[in-house]
Amino acid sequence: MLAALIHGIVLAFGLILPLGAQNVFVFNQGASQPKFRGAIPVVITASLCDTLLILLAVLGVSVIVLSVPVLQTVIFSIGLLFLLYMGWSIWNSDPANLNQQEVAMSPKKQILFAMSVSLLNPHAILDTIGVIGTSSLSYTGTEKVGFTVACIVVSWLWFLGLAIAGKVVGNFDTEGKLLKLLNKVSAIIIWGVALYIAIELYNMF
Repeated sequence: MLAALIHGIVLAFGLILPLGAQNVFVFNQGASQPKFRGAIPVVITASLCDTLLILLAVLGVSVIVLSVPVLQTVIFSIGLLFLLYMGWSIWNSDPANLNQQEVAMSPKKQILFAMSVSLLNPHAILDTIGVIGTSSLSYTGTEKVGFTVACIVVSWLWFLGLAIAGKVVGNFDTEGKLLKLLNKVSAIIIWGVALYIAIELYNMF
């Protein structure tokens, strides 16, 4: 059981550490919200989406879904459109005055964007299925439960930590100069993921 827990923790950290669109977006929201509680919607949404993907991967459901070419094409296409729009929206946002409430993204927009970057990101989906899903096959019963719970807990703690780190940076950057640069970098990373999806879609046809 202990080995399964440690395996789940190490594996989840290995998958979640790279600077992907999801991580960048959560950090960005932590930094741009006037108060930390404003970033809670993005933390909860990203964590719930990851929990869903991990559960689907462990239960084997996601493999069935992605084995249907039409469904895969639909998911990738929607993901591409969302990421293009999200990159454009973040690129054009102006965090010059962090005291203005309107600068921060609304909870509804946070939830929508967090869901799109989590559930419509083929790279994240394939990572979860390919790594966590296949690794979970080594375990049964309580060990499998322990492995799954470890992966989920790491995910929640990571997103909470990212938002807190973002808020710390936002507090130091009162003029919004660093945040403006961060927004540009965020948008470029998100467009990079969109390009990856476009290539994947092209290869399907």
